[in-house]
Parts: sequence; structure tokens; C-alpha cells
Amino acid sequence: MARRIIDISIFLENDVISDPPGFQPKIEYIDHQASVAGMTAFFPGLEKTDLPDGEGWAVETVALSTHNGTHLDAPYHFASTMDGGDRAITIDEVPLEWCFQPGVKLDFRHFDDGYVVTVEDVVAELKRTGHTLSPLEIVVVNTAAGAAFGGDNYVDSGCGMGADATMYLLEHGVRLTGTDAWSWDAPFSFTAERYRETKDAAIIWEGHRAGRNIGYCHLEKLHNLESLPDSGFTVACFPMKIRGASAGWTRAVAILDE
Repeated sequence: MARRIIDISIFLENDVISDPPGFQPKIEYIDHQASVAGMTAFFPGLEKTDLPDGEGWAVETVALSTHNGTHLDAPYHFASTMDGGDRAITIDEVPLEWCFQPGVKLDFRHFDDGYVVTVEDVVAELKRTGHTLSPLEIVVVNTAAGAAFGGDNYVDSGCGMGADATMYLLEHGVRLTGTDAWSWDAPFSFTAERYRETKDAAIIWEGHRAGRNIGYCHLEKLHNLESLPDSGFTVACFPMKIRGASAGWTRAVAILDE
């Protein structure tokens, strides 16, 4: 049996639209020449000509939100409480066993951008694949946003998970989910239009807010989910340990034993 590891994370990079304007990462690259002065400053008397090929080190300075790149949201991101009133846990408090579990994929690529997934949609997809949910399985949602990544419309692409659909997963013991879209919920542009029509604030961030009832985490900005089977793989997505934070970056991968 051979083990195959599939990268399901996006790059952290400049100049690719992965977030709305004003929220994108900024990476400054310092190459082997630009860093020479910084290196020689540590060693009085050291000259550039003393260094192999006259090179210093390569180093980068990165300005990030904890929600840039592929990341894991903690319950604290969704609200100050979870499980009906308990204090919401932060990313450094997320149980690590949630982050390494068998994976299940829901293929919702056929839904229009902005569509809000229902319980019936989830049940139909599980029936199609013949899978029965088990506690702690990691459920990832493959949307049309996966194919849109790298384009100007990525943030507004893909369907979103509604409150009832999210609660269905949580009530079956799921504690970690994920999407290849910018948000677990429908793109804000579509929700804003529906809100203008209905003035119903309950539709805003409804999938996220399900964590107030049952605490859970979700991955956002996954990638390459179309390469995964419906089930039969393991997801590993341990987050960076940032004290008291609402999210942490992760190099999420899917592991298949074939």
C-alpha cells in the first residue's frame, strides 16, 4: 500500500486575489544581495567579499491577518460564546484530535455562485455517495470557487453553507469542516443583495453563527478538492498556535492510502 499526500492549501502570495481589497497579505522578499548588510552587521570586520559568492541570506517579512491564506477558524471567530452560552475557544485551545480525522467531500460545484446550501442538499449528496456521517469526520465542501481561484471574481464565487445545513453536520458529530471558497457562508455580495430585499439580519453569516449552538471549526480557502474522492482519505490541518486568536494558518493536506 502506498501513501499519497495531496496539498489542499493555497499559496500565501502577493498579487493573487484571495481576499477583498484591503485584506490581502503583503510579503516583502529580501534576497541574498539585499541582506548582506544585515548579515555583516552581526560580525564586525566581515566584508561582502568574505561571504561565499558574496551572498547573505534570504528572508521575508510578511504582514498577515490570521484569516489570510488557507486557515482554520476557531469558534471564537464566530462569536464570544459557543455550545449555547459557554466561552468560545480560541485557536490555541482547539482540540488537536479535531484536526486529524477521516475526511468526507461534498461536491457542490454545480450550485450557482451565492447559492445557500440546505439540509436537503447535504442529505442528497450523502445519499449519492452512500456515505453515513460519523462523529469527528472532517467534511470539506467543493464549490465553484475552487476553479475560480486566481481570478478577479474568486471572493464572489461559490456557494455557501446555510445555518440549517451546518447544524445538520454538527448534530451528527462533525466538529471541523472546510470549503474552497473565501467564506463558509455565501459570498457577502449575494448576502448583501438578499438583505437589501428582506432586511432579515439572520441570513448574515448564518453558517458561521451556527457555532453559537455547537462549537466547531472550519477551514477556508482550501484548494484542489476536485482531486479528492468522496471519502476514504484523512485530513491533517493543525493550525498555528497563536495565543487567544480567532484563527490560525495551516498547511492542510489530504492523505490517501492506496
